[in-house]
Amino acid sequence: MKKYALVLSGLLMASAQFAQADECTFDLNSNDAMQFDQKAITVSKTCKEFTLNLHHTGKLPKTVMGHNWVLSTTADSKAVASDGMAAGAANEYLKPNDARVIAFTKIIGGGETASVTFPVSKLKDGEAYTFFCSFPGHVAIMAGTLNLK
Repeated sequence: MKKYALVLSGLLMASAQFAQADECTFDLNSNDAMQFDQKAITVSKTCKEFTLNLHHTGKLPKTVMGHNWVLSTTADSKAVASDGMAAGAANEYLKPNDARVIAFTKIIGGGETASVTFPVSKLKDGEAYTFFCSFPGHVAIMAGTLNLK
């Protein structure tokens, strides 16, 4: 019985260390129904960098049901999305060199993955952040909050 308790204890410690080491990375799924599987992301202040991995679990191509992940302040999010639609697909539906965009992934289609890593120093205490998909028409449904804790 002691042997099993030791093994279980070791596994719990290893999983806690893994969770700690992984707090600076987040996996987010998107699908053909224009949905992210999470509406909130928490970034630890202890992270120097944060990596977002976007997975498109659907089947449709990016020209029909493309998704990306864009981060801006909540105050800027609607304007960033609006300007992005005008920028078009060639620019990932984002205005080129838009200083309001903190981080973003490229547009991906079904079965694809994209990642972005950015310095946590770009985030400020007390600021409200929104993440969203800038593919035309998606921002109304595909959006959530990012919190610095």
